[in-house]
Amino acid sequence: MKISTRGRYALRFMIDLAVHSQNQYIALKDISTRQEISIKYLEQIASLLSKHGLLKSIRGQQGGYRLSRPPEKYTVGEILRLTEGPLAPVACLDNPDVPCERFSVCKTLPFWKGLYKVIEDYVDKFTLLDLVNQEPLK
Repeated sequence: MKISTRGRYALRFMIDLAVHSQNQYIALKDISTRQEISIKYLEQIASLLSKHGLLKSIRGQQGGYRLSRPPEKYTVGEILRLTEGPLAPVACLDNPDVPCERFSVCKTLPFWKGLYKVIEDYVDKFTLLDLVNQEPLK
């Protein structure tokens, strides 16, 4: 499993808002400058996050974005699943409504299910606030 730039940038975007907004709206150009992410890319990410209720936005001169809830109320898993889709390590776990033909005889399925659970538990263990408070590696 590999997290794309979309997922990584979404986390950076949300962390930036958690650090800088303090219940005020922040312009994308300011986030773009601090995070070194193009405004066009941030617009796509912001649109997705807003559409799903993770952000609030206001248009105009004093417009921008802010978190819709406190940072401790977001999990990293929620943000990644929204931007990346399912975090399943294999396709047969992506959509349980369309099981693999070998599902009933697959010797590797228990391994993949276990790995998937570890991934889900790990990303859901951390909140946005945890990332804000985490010290960068030197």
